[in-house]
Amino acid sequence: MRIVVPAGGIGGARFLRGLRTVLGTDATAEEQTTDSSITVIGNTGDDITLFGLRICPDLDTVMYTLGGGINEEQGWGRTDETFTVKEELAAYGMKPTWFGLGDRDTATHIVRAQMLAAGYPLSTITEALCDRWRPGVRLLPMTDDQVETHVVVNDDQGRRAIHFQEWWIRHRAALPAEQIVSVGAEEAKPAPGVLAAIAEADAVVLPPSNPVVSVGSILNVPGIREAMSAKTVVGVSPIIGGAPVRGMADACLSAIGVETGAGAVAAHLGPDLLDGWLVDDADAGTDVEGIEVRSRPLYMSGPAATEAIARAAVELAAELAGKRGDRG
Repeated sequence: MRIVVPAGGIGGARFLRGLRTVLGTDATAEEQTTDSSITVIGNTGDDITLFGLRICPDLDTVMYTLGGGINEEQGWGRTDETFTVKEELAAYGMKPTWFGLGDRDTATHIVRAQMLAAGYPLSTITEALCDRWRPGVRLLPMTDDQVETHVVVNDDQGRRAIHFQEWWIRHRAALPAEQIVSVGAEEAKPAPGVLAAIAEADAVVLPPSNPVVSVGSILNVPGIREAMSAKTVVGVSPIIGGAPVRGMADACLSAIGVETGAGAVAAHLGPDLLDGWLVDDADAGTDVEGIEVRSRPLYMSGPAATEAIARAAVELAAELAGKRGDRG
């Protein structure tokens, strides 16, 4: 099968590791066992410029996770990381101090910054970075244009917009969000290869990524949601028993007026996009009009469990594609 996965964050990256095993596209295997392929459309709404460097957290998390360089315990950043540069920047009084820029990670950002300065688009840069990590998937940014997620808050400093990273990392999403905005999304174009990959795909699989600022940011780029809506689309719920599996997706859902529930997230994404939706056994009995809902254990507690979830998503996608065909 040819699968397209719009992904962002730790949940998406770990799901991809299981999906890669299911489809036999693991780059570390001695031989490819199938002709299947995975194209990942990475969220760039979390991207931020700090200290003259363009940081792409979700692209890098996917790349490091699938390339064997991720810090497994925290799910982001490099393994065996040190923070000498961060400490030296703080000693100079450089702001912000709340973003944990590691030394190994900084090397990636320097390469990206130099290539951007030389005029290369983000899609070309991402391909070049992946030449080192060999993630076993084709990783594309959602757009080569600059799109940033900003959060409108109202605190003792008044009503203002701050970058998503400041809201998420510095404030731990504790500041109530009045609005979440994808700045630049309306003018952005899908990166080269994105729409073609969707058109050629047998199915689109939404991993258990944040539905608002990861998957949602990708769908905000004009043309991407419409292209996916013409395909068989199956999603894996990031909400189990009324709470996020990890992270603070509930704060993001609250900001857009959506209940933190497996069914509510599926309804928000909509039957025009989703054909099938996997929920955890804790949410068995969830019913969403126009969407085929199945329940099974969804905790990615280890490689075997993650692989089983990915296999269930692929099997449901194949079943629904066989029944309905692509939607035109």
